Amino acid sequence: MNLPIWLIKLLFNLWPPFLGAGIRVHKLSPDFRQAEVRLKLGLGNRNYVGTHFGGSLYAMTDPFYMLMLLRQLGGDYYVWDKTGSINYLKPGRGTVRALFDLSDQQLADIRERTADGEKHLPEMTVEIRDADDELVALVHKTLYVRKKPDRR
Repeated sequence: MNLPIWLIKLLFNLWPPFLGAGIRVHKLSPDFRQAEVRLKLGLGNRNYVGTHFGGSLYAMTDPFYMLMLLRQLGGDYYVWDKTGSINYLKPGRGTVRALFDLSDQQLADIRERTADGEKHLPEMTVEIRDADDELVALVHKTLYVRKKPDRR
């Protein structure tokens, strides 16, 4: 599906789990190699003590590496989120952001490790930072990537 990038961002931002939590895709590169996601503190994502609800912090990171890899690798690959965890380092207040980036080296490594049809479980780390650029949380993701068998 080759939708314009502005429409893809709009669809992300209107997706009910993101919309309800206040999660916004701020930037998305046309090649799906980089993304920036932001979350403003509001009534819908505030916890009992007035800071960001941990589930919203994790949710803002959830689909991106999987979708970015699907776009980069193409339809010849299976890509799934396998595991994920979050390490909360300090209370999140105000607007927080998560940056996603896929390097040439990461993509080459994934292609090389899956060339023979074997699965590969790349690990990614996403930093969630506040407006002062202080680390709020670290999210660790393990993905499942496998090249689809030839259908000749």
